[in-house]
Amino acid sequence: MTLALDRTVLAMGTQLRIHLEGPGDPGAGSEAALREASRIEVACSTWDPTSSWSRLNAAGGRPVALDGEWLDLLAEVQAWQVCTEGAFDPALGALMKAWGIREGGHRRPTALELERARQASGSALLVLDRKGGTARLLDPGAALDEGGFLKGYALDRMRAATAAPSGLLDFGGQLLAWGHPVEAAIADPLDRQRPRLTLLLKDASLSCSGTSERGRHILDPRTGEPCPAWGSVAVVATEGLTADILSTALYVLGPERGLAWAERHGTAAAFLLNDGTIRTSAAFRALHPKELR
Repeated sequence: MTLALDRTVLAMGTQLRIHLEGPGDPGAGSEAALREASRIEVACSTWDPTSSWSRLNAAGGRPVALDGEWLDLLAEVQAWQVCTEGAFDPALGALMKAWGIREGGHRRPTALELERARQASGSALLVLDRKGGTARLLDPGAALDEGGFLKGYALDRMRAATAAPSGLLDFGGQLLAWGHPVEAAIADPLDRQRPRLTLLLKDASLSCSGTSERGRHILDPRTGEPCPAWGSVAVVATEGLTADILSTALYVLGPERGLAWAERHGTAAAFLLNDGTIRTSAAFRALHPKELR
């Protein structure tokens, strides 16, 4: 007998919508997913001063013991810094603080503050010792920021935890759907209530990044400056972590260089500009999106 469950809860600081279908107990599957989200948040959220990653940020350059799972995750996201030509970087905590991003991004650092923050940012400062089971940040002012990748990782882990053959996890700015196809909408960058594109999402994650809701909160790791508010990016990938990282990175690269990167790497990406223009990669067009006027 196939059962279905729908619920909306607060998880990882935002609204999470869960839809599960399949035999057995979907309620138990949803609880397993929420336990997984909580486990990841407790270990990795830098909003929590007691988490492992907060302890790493506060260690003043000293090594901090981390579980192998987190060392593996950090190694994976660190590798994306090179792959994206520096457009994605997990160690931007110093720059985030300098610009006051977590307080709304309205702070303007002095030239000296910005230069110091640049020196204390970048994944080259993150040293992972898998044999010793530790991580360290070489600059005492350096800090990890998980905002560009942790929810994507959590979606992948939560999907596995549900053990459901079909479902949808919706974190608002990112979806993960498997089993039955789900119609997903991509909003206009200037009006979040107005869909501009729709597509069927199956066994994949859709992640969108832009600056319409929170202002210029996406930083360019290469310059240390906030990115211009030119529109938004949508990326579809088989894994939530990949989609999360690439939507941020391609926004940083911009509609021209970002589209060129997506074409070179076979990435399904759509660039929605504030002037109404939509540019898509060949891999995205292969998903047969529908444009709404």
